[in-house]
Amino acid sequence: MAERLPVAVLISGRGSNMRALLEAASRPDYPARIVLVLSNVVGAPGLAVASAAGVATATVPHKGLTGAREAHERLVDAALREAGAELVCLAGYMRLLTPFLVSAWAGRMLNIHPSLLPAFPGLDTHRRALEAGAKLHGCTVHRVTEAMDDGPILGQAAVPVLAGDTEATLAARVLAAEHRLYPAVLAAVARGEAGRVPEAGAMLLNPLPLPGLAD
Repeated sequence: MAERLPVAVLISGRGSNMRALLEAASRPDYPARIVLVLSNVVGAPGLAVASAAGVATATVPHKGLTGAREAHERLVDAALREAGAELVCLAGYMRLLTPFLVSAWAGRMLNIHPSLLPAFPGLDTHRRALEAGAKLHGCTVHRVTEAMDDGPILGQAAVPVLAGDTEATLAARVLAAEHRLYPAVLAAVARGEAGRVPEAGAMLLNPLPLPGLAD
């Protein structure tokens, strides 16, 4: 088996998608390993989860930092590189990124969004899907670019919108799909594979190989 891809995960809160990635990466046949979980929030609950799993953690608070967003991102970037990460997964990281960090990790940063992009970018996706009368909703994993929720789509998983759904019930169904999709897409990207992701029921689109990743 080729060397496992070192991945860092960025969180701001409980990190439920991070937990799904950690569980997947605990399998010896999984092609990626989590080398760092980093948060911009002191005491984010997901940090304790990662630490309990034996994964290195770091906190780079953004509050009170002189120099605003880019100064904060330079500290984040330094921590990612010190950990040896070659790919970054955003998992509930509640910060709008500047061109500095996006360009520093261009093609090597993934995000998961709770809608079937390009539908419903941004916030309040479940409410907006219900208000629009959508019959299908879901989640998307995409590469991060400077435009919010607008990078190349790597995988999607759809869930039905059921009669009587509330934001909470729809969100729970989508979150379960996220926990299947993100590990499946990360595995495919780490392997440089295209095509079906059977365990997620999603189609990968243009998963490009990462620079320096062994075949």
